[in-house]
Amino acid sequence: MYAIIATGGKQYKVSEGDVITIEKISENVGETVTFDQVLVVGGDDMKIGDPTVSGASVTGTVLRQGRSKKVTVYKFKPKTGYHKKNGHRQYVTTVKIDKITA
Repeated sequence: MYAIIATGGKQYKVSEGDVITIEKISENVGETVTFDQVLVVGGDDMKIGDPTVSGASVTGTVLRQGRSKKVTVYKFKPKTGYHKKNGHRQYVTTVKIDKITA
């Protein structure tokens, strides 16, 4: 069984036992998080939401709070001598999917 959930403005296809990295959420390490925005529940019988599947939820455990790898941002304008180099590290949360309830 799998589910497609929406969190942090993105959609993720998850199944039980998966470890995913999502945008930062406020729960601490070891706490349980519930995702209520379930768009699709698939498996033997597929349920498609309009826009979400009613009564469906996905629960998981927060494994880690941290930051992602650095992304280099380089701005350049020709003929003016303008160069600007920056870096950005996004805050992320790593979650292990425990249970899909349909």
